[in-house]
This record gives sequence, structure tokens and C-alpha cells, in this order.
Amino acid sequence: MFDYQFFIEVLVGGLLSGVMYSLVAIGFVLIYKTSGVLNFAQGAMILFAALTFVSLLERGVPFPLALLATLAVMVVLGIAVERFVLRPLVNQPPITLFMATLGLSYVIEGAAQLLWGAQVHGLDLGISDTPFDVAGVLISQFDLFAAAVAGALVALFALFFRYTRTGLAFRAVADDQFAALAVGLRLPRVWAAVWTAAGIVAVVAGLLWGARLGVQFSLSLIVLKALPVLVLGGFDSIAGAIVGGLLIGAIEKLAEVYVGPFFGGGIEAWAAYVVALGFLLVRPSGLFGQKLVERV
Repeated sequence: MFDYQFFIEVLVGGLLSGVMYSLVAIGFVLIYKTSGVLNFAQGAMILFAALTFVSLLERGVPFPLALLATLAVMVVLGIAVERFVLRPLVNQPPITLFMATLGLSYVIEGAAQLLWGAQVHGLDLGISDTPFDVAGVLISQFDLFAAAVAGALVALFALFFRYTRTGLAFRAVADDQFAALAVGLRLPRVWAAVWTAAGIVAVVAGLLWGARLGVQFSLSLIVLKALPVLVLGGFDSIAGAIVGGLLIGAIEKLAEVYVGPFFGGGIEAWAAYVVALGFLLVRPSGLFGQKLVERV
């Protein structure tokens, strides 16, 4: 007999995990939407943010000051990456920009190891991971907290992009870079703002993922978790990153519980990629991505 309560419990757990995936994917979307760069260094930025924060805490810096210092460091890092790495490569082929971010990810990881060492750190945000009962469904307190933080961040970005001059400039550049230039917008300034936003996202994602998995160098590999999310949602849509994250999170958990036993278990790690590959064959632009139309 099918256990609906257990099904809902698994589904809710997957959706809450998916919010964490969305948080990583949003960092990709912000940069890709305005500059066309697939920023493979986003995972290294998340690692650097988490490692900076936990290292400051271990040196006796109070939590609020450590958080502010980490935000400042990531803002400076984002602006520096845009100014000294990507701006000189403007108008280069996409593969060149991608390889630049791939190399940048190793540089950032090396800098993190040089500054803070390679040891594993535990990170406690003061949020218990014990589940509590909601109408018979067990839900992790930490997952709810992470989902609330991610949702609040997305809401803040939505308000920022809709009601501020910088946000309007971002939307203009995302829609048409040449038209934005024609009306006097300075693309380097907009790109610097976008990389700053990506640095802030990296801080939030780094703290949440670091608290869940521990702050270690494998943390940078969560960038791979964002790829199926982007394929489903679209590389240039923040809404797509959110929906794609929820779908991937649910698919992983449900596949592991209900399909995994037929394959001996352990399919959670690759089920999302199977779905993403199939989705590429049907709708390469994703659910919310813009279809690229080239006139020849």
C-alpha cells in the first residue's frame, strides 16, 4: 500500500534541498544573463567565502563582524575578477571566457589554501538539524531555515532589480547590451555590480552549505549541482533557477527512494543529470530560458 505521508515527507525534503541548489544557480544566472559568461568559478567563490568566515570565527572575531568582513572580502573579490580577468577578455569567444573562469576557480582555491590552510572546519550557525513534526510530516529545522534565507535573498534581489537604478540598468543590459550602450549605460560598471551581487550570493550559499557539509575543499564541487538546475530552468532566468532547483531537489530524493532500489541504490548523485540530458534533447533553452534566434 502506498504511504502518502512518507511520500510527502520525501517530497518536502527534496524541495527544501532544491532551494539550496537554486541559491548556487542564481550566482550563475546573474553573471550569464548580463555578460554571457558561464562562471565556473562560482563554486570556488562559495568555498572562499565559507573558509574566510569560519577562519575569522576561529580566530575570535564575533559573528556579526566576521559576516561583514566576509561580505566585504567577497565584494572586493567579485569586482577584482571583473576588472582584471573578464574585462580584458570582452568580445572573446564564449569558450575563452569559460576557460578563464575555469582557471580562475583553481586560482581562488589556491589562494584560499594559502591564506587559511587545507584543514576541514565545522561551521555551526546555531540552527539545529533535528526534525520537527508538521501534521505527521518530519521536516528539518535547518532545511526550513536555509529555505527561508534563500527565499529572502531572492526577494531582495527581485526588489533591487525592479526598483533601483542599478537594477534597471542590469535589466537593460540583460535584454540588449548594444541598446544599453546606446542610451549611455556603462557596461563595466553594471558588470562590476553583478559580480558584487554574485559575491554576496556566494557568502550566503557558502555559509549554508558549509554548515551542512562542513567547510572543506570539496565544497567547491557543489557548482556541479547547479548545472542540472540551469539546464531545466534556463541559464538566463532567475525564476528558472528557483523552479529548476525545486524540481531537481524533488527528483533526486524521489528517485533515490522509489527508483533507487531497482538499481541497487545510490542513484541520487546522477539521477538529476539523466533528467537534464533528456531535457536538453527536448528543450535546450530550459523552461524559462530565452530561445536564441540567429539571423543568417
